[in-house]
Amino acid sequence: MAGHNHTETTLDGSALLRNEPVQARSTARLASLLDAAAAIIDEIGYERLTTAMVAERAGASIGTVYRYFPDRIVVLQSLSARSLTDFISGTRATVLDPAHATWWDAVSACIDEMTTAFRSLPGFRSLRLGDVLDVRPALSAQSGSAVVAAAGAVAISERFGLPLDELAHRLETVIAVTDSLLSRAFTYDSNGDSRFIDEARTIAKVYLTGFYGDPDHT
Repeated sequence: MAGHNHTETTLDGSALLRNEPVQARSTARLASLLDAAAAIIDEIGYERLTTAMVAERAGASIGTVYRYFPDRIVVLQSLSARSLTDFISGTRATVLDPAHATWWDAVSACIDEMTTAFRSLPGFRSLRLGDVLDVRPALSAQSGSAVVAAAGAVAISERFGLPLDELAHRLETVIAVTDSLLSRAFTYDSNGDSRFIDEARTIAKVYLTGFYGDPDHT
Protein backbone atom coordinates (compact mmCIF):
# COMPACT_ATOMS: atom_id res chain seq x y z
CA MET A 1 0.00 0.00 0.00
CA ALA A 2 1.36 3.41 -0.93
CA GLY A 3 1.76 6.21 1.56
CA HIS A 4 2.99 6.40 5.13
CA ASN A 5 1.65 3.26 6.80
CA HIS A 6 1.72 3.40 10.60
CA THR A 7 1.83 -0.34 11.11
CA GLU A 8 4.72 -0.79 8.70
CA THR A 9 6.97 2.11 9.59
CA THR A 10 6.37 3.14 13.19
CA LEU A 11 4.99 0.12 14.95
CA ASP A 12 8.28 -0.60 16.71
CA GLY A 13 9.39 3.02 16.74
CA SER A 14 12.41 2.35 14.51
CA ALA A 15 11.37 4.81 11.81
CA LEU A 16 11.44 7.59 14.41
CA LEU A 17 15.00 6.98 15.54
CA ARG A 18 18.06 8.90 14.43
CA ASN A 19 20.06 5.64 14.40
CA GLU A 20 18.28 2.30 14.39
CA PRO A 21 20.10 -0.26 16.58
CA VAL A 22 21.52 -3.20 14.65
CA GLN A 23 23.40 -5.02 17.41
CA ALA A 24 22.10 -6.60 20.59
CA ARG A 25 24.12 -4.18 22.70
CA SER A 26 22.63 -1.17 20.94
CA THR A 27 19.14 -2.63 21.22
CA ALA A 28 19.63 -3.13 24.95
CA ARG A 29 20.90 0.45 25.32
CA LEU A 30 17.86 1.77 23.48
CA ALA A 31 15.54 -0.30 25.69
CA SER A 32 17.30 1.08 28.76
CA LEU A 33 16.73 4.66 27.60
CA LEU A 34 13.05 3.99 26.96
CA ASP A 35 12.68 2.26 30.32
CA ALA A 36 14.26 5.29 31.98
CA ALA A 37 11.87 7.62 30.17
CA ALA A 38 8.89 5.50 31.21
CA ALA A 39 9.95 5.56 34.85
CA ILE A 40 10.32 9.34 34.81
CA ILE A 41 6.95 9.80 33.12
CA ASP A 42 5.39 7.64 35.82
CA GLU A 43 6.70 10.10 38.40
CA ILE A 44 6.18 13.51 36.80
CA GLY A 45 4.12 13.02 33.63
CA TYR A 46 5.35 13.31 30.05
CA GLU A 47 5.08 17.08 29.63
CA ARG A 48 8.06 17.77 31.92
CA LEU A 49 10.28 15.02 30.53
CA THR A 50 13.64 16.15 29.14
CA THR A 51 16.38 14.27 27.34
CA ALA A 52 18.76 15.24 30.14
CA MET A 53 16.50 13.48 32.64
CA VAL A 54 16.50 10.36 30.48
CA ALA A 55 20.28 10.36 30.27
CA GLU A 56 20.70 10.79 34.01
CA ARG A 57 18.17 8.08 34.91
CA ALA A 58 19.66 5.62 32.41
CA GLY A 59 23.23 6.35 33.51
CA ALA A 60 24.09 7.40 29.97
CA SER A 61 25.62 10.49 28.43
CA ILE A 62 23.40 13.06 26.76
CA GLY A 63 25.25 12.21 23.56
CA THR A 64 24.02 8.63 23.82
CA VAL A 65 20.45 9.86 24.08
CA TYR A 66 20.86 12.12 21.04
CA ARG A 67 22.43 9.28 19.12
CA TYR A 68 18.97 7.71 18.97
CA PHE A 69 16.52 10.50 19.70
CA PRO A 70 16.75 13.92 18.02
CA ASP A 71 14.46 15.42 20.67
CA ARG A 72 12.17 14.58 23.59
CA ILE A 73 9.15 14.24 21.32
CA VAL A 74 10.74 11.28 19.54
CA VAL A 75 11.42 9.71 22.95
CA LEU A 76 7.70 9.94 23.70
CA GLN A 77 6.70 8.67 20.27
CA SER A 78 9.10 5.73 20.50
CA LEU A 79 7.86 4.77 23.94
CA SER A 80 4.28 4.94 22.69
CA ALA A 81 5.21 2.83 19.66
CA ARG A 82 6.70 0.19 21.95
CA SER A 83 3.48 0.05 23.97
CA LEU A 84 1.48 -0.17 20.75
CA THR A 85 3.54 -3.10 19.51
CA ASP A 86 3.07 -4.94 22.79
CA PHE A 87 -0.66 -4.24 22.81
CA ILE A 88 -1.19 -5.55 19.30
CA SER A 89 0.54 -8.85 20.03
CA GLY A 90 -1.08 -9.06 23.46
CA THR A 91 -4.56 -8.40 22.09
CA ARG A 92 -4.26 -11.13 19.49
CA ALA A 93 -2.89 -13.61 22.03
CA THR A 94 -5.68 -12.80 24.47
CA VAL A 95 -8.44 -13.18 21.88
CA LEU A 96 -7.04 -16.49 20.63
CA ASP A 97 -6.59 -17.89 24.16
CA PRO A 98 -8.78 -21.04 24.31
CA ALA A 99 -9.68 -20.15 27.90
CA HIS A 100 -12.11 -17.56 26.52
CA ALA A 101 -15.29 -19.32 25.45
CA THR A 102 -17.09 -16.36 23.85
CA TRP A 103 -16.17 -13.18 22.03
CA TRP A 104 -17.24 -11.19 25.08
CA ASP A 105 -14.97 -13.22 27.35
CA ALA A 106 -12.12 -12.27 25.02
CA VAL A 107 -13.04 -8.58 24.91
CA SER A 108 -13.47 -8.49 28.68
CA ALA A 109 -10.03 -10.06 29.09
CA CYS A 110 -8.57 -7.36 26.82
CA ILE A 111 -10.15 -4.73 29.07
CA ASP A 112 -8.46 -6.48 32.00
CA GLU A 113 -5.14 -6.25 30.17
CA MET A 114 -5.62 -2.56 29.53
CA THR A 115 -6.52 -1.99 33.17
CA THR A 116 -3.38 -3.83 34.25
CA ALA A 117 -1.29 -1.64 31.95
CA PHE A 118 -2.77 1.50 33.50
CA ARG A 119 -2.05 0.11 36.94
CA SER A 120 1.45 -1.27 36.57
CA LEU A 121 3.13 -0.48 33.23
CA PRO A 122 5.49 2.49 33.70
CA GLY A 123 4.51 5.46 31.57
CA PHE A 124 1.37 3.90 30.15
CA ARG A 125 -1.03 5.86 32.32
CA SER A 126 0.24 9.08 30.73
CA LEU A 127 0.95 8.03 27.14
CA ARG A 128 -1.36 5.03 26.62
CA LEU A 129 -1.17 4.09 22.92
CA GLY A 130 0.27 7.45 21.90
CA ASP A 131 -3.01 9.06 20.84
CA VAL A 132 -2.66 11.74 23.53
CA LEU A 133 0.42 13.19 21.80
CA ASP A 134 -0.59 16.15 19.66
CA VAL A 135 2.31 16.15 17.20
CA ARG A 136 1.81 17.54 13.71
CA PRO A 137 1.97 16.49 11.02
CA ALA A 138 0.70 13.17 12.29
CA LEU A 139 2.87 10.14 11.59
CA SER A 140 -0.12 8.27 10.22
CA ALA A 141 -3.75 8.65 9.31
CA GLN A 142 -4.47 5.87 11.83
CA SER A 143 -4.52 6.28 15.58
CA GLY A 144 -2.89 3.74 17.86
CA SER A 145 -6.34 2.73 19.03
CA ALA A 146 -7.40 2.07 15.44
CA VAL A 147 -4.39 -0.18 14.85
CA VAL A 148 -5.10 -2.23 17.98
CA ALA A 149 -8.80 -2.42 17.09
CA ALA A 150 -8.01 -3.68 13.59
CA ALA A 151 -5.80 -6.45 14.98
CA GLY A 152 -8.43 -7.37 17.54
CA ALA A 153 -11.17 -7.44 14.91
CA VAL A 154 -9.27 -9.88 12.71
CA ALA A 155 -8.57 -12.16 15.67
CA ILE A 156 -12.16 -12.07 16.94
CA SER A 157 -13.53 -12.73 13.47
CA GLU A 158 -11.15 -15.68 13.03
CA ARG A 159 -11.87 -17.16 16.44
CA PHE A 160 -15.57 -16.51 16.94
CA GLY A 161 -16.90 -15.92 13.45
CA LEU A 162 -18.16 -12.37 13.96
CA PRO A 163 -18.52 -10.51 10.64
CA LEU A 164 -15.47 -8.37 10.02
CA ASP A 165 -17.48 -5.54 8.45
CA GLU A 166 -17.56 -2.59 10.91
CA LEU A 167 -16.07 -4.75 13.70
CA ALA A 168 -12.80 -2.79 13.80
CA HIS A 169 -14.69 0.51 14.02
CA ARG A 170 -16.85 -0.78 16.86
CA LEU A 171 -13.84 -2.12 18.73
CA GLU A 172 -12.09 1.22 18.28
CA THR A 173 -15.15 2.87 19.81
CA VAL A 174 -14.91 0.50 22.77
CA ILE A 175 -11.20 1.25 23.15
CA ALA A 176 -11.85 5.01 23.06
CA VAL A 177 -14.56 4.82 25.73
CA THR A 178 -12.55 2.40 27.86
CA ASP A 179 -9.42 4.54 27.57
CA SER A 180 -11.33 7.61 28.71
CA LEU A 181 -12.92 5.89 31.71
CA LEU A 182 -9.72 4.15 32.75
CA SER A 183 -7.87 7.44 32.51
CA ARG A 184 -10.40 8.90 34.94
CA ALA A 185 -10.22 5.79 37.15
CA PHE A 186 -6.48 6.20 37.62
CA THR A 187 -6.28 9.99 37.83
CA TYR A 188 -6.55 10.12 41.62
CA ASP A 189 -6.17 6.45 42.54
CA SER A 190 -3.05 4.50 41.60
CA ASN A 191 -5.00 1.25 41.96
CA GLY A 192 -7.87 2.54 39.84
CA ASP A 193 -11.35 3.57 40.95
CA SER A 194 -13.34 0.36 40.49
CA ARG A 195 -16.53 2.29 39.73
CA PHE A 196 -15.11 3.67 36.49
CA ILE A 197 -13.44 0.38 35.61
CA ASP A 198 -16.74 -1.47 36.04
CA GLU A 199 -18.59 1.16 34.03
CA ALA A 200 -16.12 0.77 31.17
CA ARG A 201 -16.82 -2.95 31.03
CA THR A 202 -20.59 -2.48 31.29
CA ILE A 203 -20.73 0.13 28.53
CA ALA A 204 -18.55 -2.00 26.26
CA LYS A 205 -20.77 -5.05 26.69
CA VAL A 206 -24.03 -3.18 26.19
CA TYR A 207 -22.65 -1.49 23.08
CA LEU A 208 -21.28 -4.63 21.44
CA THR A 209 -24.21 -6.91 22.32
CA GLY A 210 -26.43 -4.37 20.58
CA PHE A 211 -24.74 -5.44 17.35
CA TYR A 212 -23.76 -9.07 18.00
CA GLY A 213 -26.31 -10.32 20.52
CA ASP A 214 -25.84 -11.81 23.96
CA PRO A 215 -22.81 -14.12 23.64
CA ASP A 216 -24.22 -16.41 26.30
CA HIS A 217 -27.36 -17.08 24.25
CA THR A 218 -26.07 -17.32 20.70
